Amino acid sequence: MSDRKIVDFWFDPFCPWAWVTSRWMIEVEKLRPVDTRWRIMSLAVLNEGKDIPQEYREKLARAMEPVRVLAAAAEKYGDEVLGALYTELGTRFHNEGRRKRPETWTDTFVESLTAAGLDPELAGATESEEFDDAIRASHNEGIELVGQEVGTPIIAVDGVAFFGPVVSPIPRGEDAARLWDGVLLVAGTDGFFELKRSRTRDPIFT
Repeated sequence: MSDRKIVDFWFDPFCPWAWVTSRWMIEVEKLRPVDTRWRIMSLAVLNEGKDIPQEYREKLARAMEPVRVLAAAAEKYGDEVLGALYTELGTRFHNEGRRKRPETWTDTFVESLTAAGLDPELAGATESEEFDDAIRASHNEGIELVGQEVGTPIIAVDGVAFFGPVVSPIPRGEDAARLWDGVLLVAGTDGFFELKRSRTRDPIFT
């Protein structure tokens, strides 16, 4: 019987910071006995009813599109395809800079689905509300563990859940493992809520 632990990782593919953290999580899997179970959440849903700048609200409206593609894939194939699809989509969105070029999104979704071995026609889910209930249900599972004053990603393991870590660049090798150990230590401390400082660099994807 395996003694590897399941780590639930809620992400919105639109978020560059969540992408960096997700690549860190893959590094952690190589050096710690953990396996990641990828779960979708939505910054658009998270910010409903909140006082945010109009420009950001408009971006979040578009941010539902990649989440819907992921939800459509999960509906057809099961949640186990989310990790591979997120990798394909995130590489194009963030490493290749396509997130900032919405005119490329349709091709990006088709390419990502195809590369993950999934039906490229699922790219058509972007304009449909068919999967929004499933998105909200998955999103709420994560949010109920940590509260509303967070972002993406949310990580849950061994009964402990937290937002983040927010880090740049991606920690690799033993640096990744040490960060994992430290995050679990502070997050698992009774009564611990927050540790934060201002960001002084942009997300670095390499």
